[in-house]
Amino acid sequence: MDLDGRTVFVTGAAAGIGRAIAQRCSEAGARVIITDVDSDGGAETVARIENAGGEADFRELDVRDAEAFAVAIERTTSEHGPDVLVNNAGIGHQPASLEDTDLAVRDRVMEINALGMWNGCRAVLPGMKTRGSGAIVNVSSLAGLIGLPTQAAYSLSKGAVVTLTKAIAAEAGPHGVRANAVCPGFVDTDLGRAFFESREDPGTARERMEAQYPLKRLGEPEEVADCVRFLASDAASYVTGHALTVDGGYSSS
Repeated sequence: MDLDGRTVFVTGAAAGIGRAIAQRCSEAGARVIITDVDSDGGAETVARIENAGGEADFRELDVRDAEAFAVAIERTTSEHGPDVLVNNAGIGHQPASLEDTDLAVRDRVMEINALGMWNGCRAVLPGMKTRGSGAIVNVSSLAGLIGLPTQAAYSLSKGAVVTLTKAIAAEAGPHGVRANAVCPGFVDTDLGRAFFESREDPGTARERMEAQYPLKRLGEPEEVADCVRFLASDAASYVTGHALTVDGGYSSS
C-alpha cells in the first residue's frame, strides 16, 4: 500500500479518524495536506507527522466554503492538485427522533457531512481528470448504509455520501479516477464518546453498544485509516464505487 511521492489531501484531520488517516498515509510515503477548522489540532497533526520523519502542511479550511476548498486544492503545489483526496470532515448530532430534530441541526449536518464532500470532489476532479489518474476516498458511516434510530439527520447525510461516491465512480472512471467510501461503525473518538456522554449512564451505554458487535469492542481510528490507505493506493487499483464497511461485524449480526 505504497503512496510514495504522492500528495494526499485530508479534511477534518485535526483529530480522531482524520488524524489517523493523515499519519497512516504519511507512513506510506505520502506528502500530506492537513485541513480542518481547528488550527491548533491541525498543527498538532502536522507536528506528529514531522516528528515521525514525514512531510505535512496545514491549511485552515471550512469544507462548507466551496470557493475556499477550490483555492486550497489549487495550492497543493502539484500541477493538477493532489493525487488523493480523503473527504473525512464530519459532525454528529444529539440523539433525537426525526420530528424532534431541529431543522437548523439537520441543515448543518447536511452542509458539512454531505455538501462538504461534494465541494471537495468538485474541486479536485478537474485536475484528476486532466492527469488521467486519482483516488477519492469519502468517509461515510454504517449509519449511511443501515440507518440508525434517533440519528436521522446523520444517517441522511452519510447515506448521501455513499450514493455520491458511486455516482462519481461511474462518472470519473473513464478518466482513470477511482472513488470509494469507507463506512465505519462506532469508533473510539471524541465524536463517538460524545454520543455516549449524551446518555444517562455513559458507561452502561457503551457496554451495551460493544455487546452488539461480534468483536465485542469499538473500532480504533487506525483501523479505519488502514482501510482508507488501502483504497487510496494502487493495491486497490481495480476497486471503485465501493462502500467498504468497517464495523467489527455489526451489520452482519
